[in-house]
Amino acid sequence: MKKSLQQLRQHLLTGVSHVIPCIACGGILIAIALAFAPMTEGKGPPEQSQILSLILQIGDAAFKLSFPILAGYIAYAIAGKPGLVPGMIGGFLSAGFPARLLFSAAHLEANGLPQDQMIVAGFLGAMIIGLIAGVGGARSKKVAHSEVLKPVMPILIIPIISSLFVGLLMIGVIGWPTGEVMARLGGWLRNQQTGDAVGLAMVLGAMIAFDMGGPVNKAAFFFGVAMIKEGEYGVMGACGAAICTPPLGLGLATVIQKSLWRQEDRDAGVAALAMGMIGITEGAIPFAASDPVRVIPCIILGSMTASTTAMLSHVGNHAPHGGPIVLPVIDNPMAYIAAIAIGTVVTAVSINAVKMLTQKREPQVAEMVA
Repeated sequence: MKKSLQQLRQHLLTGVSHVIPCIACGGILIAIALAFAPMTEGKGPPEQSQILSLILQIGDAAFKLSFPILAGYIAYAIAGKPGLVPGMIGGFLSAGFPARLLFSAAHLEANGLPQDQMIVAGFLGAMIIGLIAGVGGARSKKVAHSEVLKPVMPILIIPIISSLFVGLLMIGVIGWPTGEVMARLGGWLRNQQTGDAVGLAMVLGAMIAFDMGGPVNKAAFFFGVAMIKEGEYGVMGACGAAICTPPLGLGLATVIQKSLWRQEDRDAGVAALAMGMIGITEGAIPFAASDPVRVIPCIILGSMTASTTAMLSHVGNHAPHGGPIVLPVIDNPMAYIAAIAIGTVVTAVSINAVKMLTQKREPQVAEMVA
C-alpha cells in the first residue's frame, strides 16, 4: 500500500514538475504586459501597445497549455508514449468544454444556465484524467494483437482508441462532478475572502505548505491564479509569500544551528535556499520526507505567518508564482519582503526548537525503556 501511494505521488509530481515552468512563464509574461500597460496607454507610440499585446497573447497561450501538459505528463509517467496523447486531450477538455455537449438546451434553460455555459474540471480533473489515461495506456500495451498490427498499434490504434475513451469519460462522467467540486472549493475560498481576510490567508498558507507542491498546494495556487484573472491580486500576494517560506525557513534552520542537522541535511539546506529564492516549494520535500512529523507542522506555521502578514499588509502579486523572483511585479514590495522574512524566521526557529526539545527527550525515553 505504501509503495503504491509513493508511486502515485511520484506520477503526480512528474506532471507538476513539467507544468510549473509553463505556468511561471505564462504568468510572468502576463504580469509584465499588465504592469506596463497603464504606463504606455495613450502615451507611448502604437508599437509599444502592440508589443504588450503580443506579450499578453504569448503568456495566455502558455497558460492554456498548463492543463494538457499536467495531465499528459502524469499519463506519460505511468505509461510512456501511449499515455501522452490521451492524457493531453483529457487535460485540454478539463480546461473547459461546452455544457451543451452533456445537457440539452432545454435542461440548461430550466436550470437557469446560459447556452454557452462551460464545464471546467480544472486542475483536479486534469490530474484525475491524467491518471486514468496513464493506467489505460499502460494496459493497452499488454493487449494481445497480431504481428500485422504491431507497427501501427503505438502510433495509430492505441492513441485513437484511448483518446476517444478518455475524451468521452471526461465529458460524460468526470467533467461535471469534478467541476462542481472545484466550483464549491472556489466559492468557499471566495466566501472566506469576503468574510475574513485573515482566515483566508491562514487557510491558503496551510494548504501551500501542507504537501509542498502536491494537490492541496495546487488547489490554493490555482485559486490565486483565478483571482489574478479577476483583477484581485491580494490572494496571490498571500500565496506568493507562503510558497517560498518552507524551503527558505528550513535552509535557514540548517545555517543558524548546524549542530542539530546532519551533513546531508545541511547540503539539502543550501539547495533549499536556492529553490526558495525562485519560489519552488518542493525544496522542502527532502526534509519533510525524512522527518514529516516534526517538519510539516513547522512549515505550515511559517507559511501561515507569511501569508497572513502579506494579506494584512495589502500585498498584491500580479504573477502566478512566488518567492523573491517576482518582486518586480509586486504591489507593496517592502511588505512582501517582510512577510517572507517573518515566515522564514518562524519556520527556522520553530523547527530548531522542536528538534532541540525532542532530542533532549529521546535519551530519557531510552533510559526508561532500558
